[in-house]
Amino acid sequence: MRIHLSSVFVDDQDKALRFYTDVLGFVKKNEVPLGAARWLTVVSPEDPDGTELLLEPDGHPAVKPYKTALVRDGIPAASFAVDDVTAEFERLRALGVRFTHDPVEMGPVTTAVLDDTCGNLIQIVHGG
Repeated sequence: MRIHLSSVFVDDQDKALRFYTDVLGFVKKNEVPLGAARWLTVVSPEDPDGTELLLEPDGHPAVKPYKTALVRDGIPAASFAVDDVTAEFERLRALGVRFTHDPVEMGPVTTAVLDDTCGNLIQIVHGG
């Protein structure tokens, strides 16, 4: 068994697509119209046939309170592996990305947490 798809709930699919591709560096995999929304996924350019991330609209009534509670408590909605957290932190910060948690070493791993501009906190991690 493998993870095929994961998702983050976003408040604006167009804004999310720009952030996740232009800033984070993912590439668009699928874009299928579904009424007012789209089935919109991105993948790592290093693994184009790998796990897809669905940029899922947050219109369901349960989603906004859930997202608000996670952000309020500083809990990331997703975690992405990078080769070097400090280097990625510097690259993203230079692009104007806001971090809620600067890089910190926790034993064998280093993490940082950023705001994805779409209502989520996202963790970047390396090591372990």
